[in-house]
Amino acid sequence: MLLERIYDEDLAQASYFIGCQRENTAVVVDPRRDIEVFQRLADEHGMKIVAVTETHIHADFLSGTRELAAATGATMYVSAEGGDDWQYRFDAERLEDGSKIQIGNITIEAVHTPGHTPEHLSFLVTDGAFADTPGYMLTGDFVFVGDLGRPDLLDEAAGGVDTRFEGAQRMFRSLKEKFLTLPDHVQVYPAHGAGSACGKALGAIPSTTVGYERTYAWWSKYIENDDEAGFVDELLFGQPDAPFYFGRMKNQNRQGAAVIGERGDLPEYSASQLLPQIESGALSFVDTRSVDEVHQGTVKHALHIPSGGKIASFGSWAVDPDRNPAPLVLLAPDAVAAREIWDHLVRVGIDDVKGYTASMEGLPQETPEVIDPAELEGFDRDLLLDVRAVSEFQGGHIAGADQLHGGRVLWNLERLPQDGTIVTYCQSGLRSSIVANMLRNNGFHVAELDGSINNWMAQGRDVVSD
Repeated sequence: MLLERIYDEDLAQASYFIGCQRENTAVVVDPRRDIEVFQRLADEHGMKIVAVTETHIHADFLSGTRELAAATGATMYVSAEGGDDWQYRFDAERLEDGSKIQIGNITIEAVHTPGHTPEHLSFLVTDGAFADTPGYMLTGDFVFVGDLGRPDLLDEAAGGVDTRFEGAQRMFRSLKEKFLTLPDHVQVYPAHGAGSACGKALGAIPSTTVGYERTYAWWSKYIENDDEAGFVDELLFGQPDAPFYFGRMKNQNRQGAAVIGERGDLPEYSASQLLPQIESGALSFVDTRSVDEVHQGTVKHALHIPSGGKIASFGSWAVDPDRNPAPLVLLAPDAVAAREIWDHLVRVGIDDVKGYTASMEGLPQETPEVIDPAELEGFDRDLLLDVRAVSEFQGGHIAGADQLHGGRVLWNLERLPQDGTIVTYCQSGLRSSIVANMLRNNGFHVAELDGSINNWMAQGRDVVSD
């Protein structure tokens, strides 16, 4: 058996490629939408992808299940569990608790493990060439390394009302009745690692075992003592802010993510080609450079999505395709860099990228307003906006600041002073720049605190804690 983990550092998300080396067939679990990585793996190992499945209706990324099936002819398998409200709305084979996918010598058994979501499945994998019992479990957003999938996302991102309590109770039962009935040696491969917003304390190592989690996980003592109330309280306490794009992902993944098809290189545009479209609002310009470079000058009303490790994450803060339908044009040094940025963006459903330009010359430019911490006290402002997570804010913030997570700002514009001045800050300035430029693009007057709270404290200025 071949088992490959394909990890996206941007969204802290893991897909899995499982192949039978006898029949040279493979199944992919929880694929992302830029599917070339799975096709390359299949080609490298001389395998054909014949099945694709997913653990649940994801909230943090747009599933590549339909994309990969369309490209390879693979059969799609999705959960039939969770009740009428949690049924997928596209054609695929349905899996119930105990259903099996057979790939040559390999048996993949669906195990209904509700808690994170009602329809959630985990997959027990048996390598029939080696053993007749499962040796691996792909747990999706059920069990992470040292943590569990959060049960409050339906409330936070999908319009639910107090579903978190029932979800936490279901999680308790799933652990007790499904996970902990497995032998200690079973290896556990989750769908997320450290940095994901799908839990609050995910470990950074890629896998664990049932026995290790049984012995050392924070939740094990509650199961041992049959303390469901204590478990629910601890699981729900201190969960991170959920970015609002999660709601769009939930809806699109249930409906079935649009199939993009084969994507070629993005075309390069000159300033003269772009100018009329940018001025008319037919295109949105995306500056992908660093904060320091953007502060030296950028295209007027440009969005800021810095290239690097978190393009999809930060892109989802700045662009909501439902609210910002204009296609994007990227500032990128060449077609290779532009394509890499686009690959990340399609993971969160930002598909409409028209092309790129290597230069801003000839386009209308502006210099973002940036103020030094020494200027803040006397600066005429209507709102001091801390765009960090609530946990960071509670740990220490500038007096008088209001907190709103950067991934929630675009969906809460009505809370902000349309005719006044906003000053934004985060920890170092990166998140602040992304939010500030998004707000300017939406007609707000924004100044950024230079160096954000790190610079504020470096100058010996006080912070307060709530």
